[in-house]
Amino acid sequence: MLMNLSKVLGENHNQVKEEVTVESQFFAFDGDQYPLIANTPLALEIEYAGESKIKVKAKGDFEIIAACDRCLEDTPIFMTVEADKLIDVAAPEEDEIIKKDGYCLDVERLVKNELFIGWPTKIVCKEDCQGLCGTCGQNLNVGECDCEDTGLDPRMSVIRDLFKEV
Repeated sequence: MLMNLSKVLGENHNQVKEEVTVESQFFAFDGDQYPLIANTPLALEIEYAGESKIKVKAKGDFEIIAACDRCLEDTPIFMTVEADKLIDVAAPEEDEIIKKDGYCLDVERLVKNELFIGWPTKIVCKEDCQGLCGTCGQNLNVGECDCEDTGLDPRMSVIRDLFKEV
């Protein structure tokens, strides 16, 4: 969604305060697409900051579905976007949120950039997630598997074999 900045950049430099609904249904990150299942309207405040610069404040809550890093089950992630940016509209960068010669703000890109910055390094469905069995792939949160649990790192099997001989 592109938001026209002509009111802010015009002669009167009017401040804009709006609530905008993010229409995107997916958030793309690291080559994957994650469903965006809920969000609050994004509260935007845009004002002129002098010398062809604008100040953009944005705040909104988002719920995204991603796979748990341990068991691969779908897990909701709750994130709050809080942006406070000073942007030079006269010299927009290639990947910037200003489009069409500085007169439009790309709200979707703003949200995407902020979600990208706040993306968790580890996604877990619950703190005590057991994950998957390394042998058969059974989700250990659901039940035990019939695999033999040696409890030993396979790289250490040579040492285990030495102890068996003694």
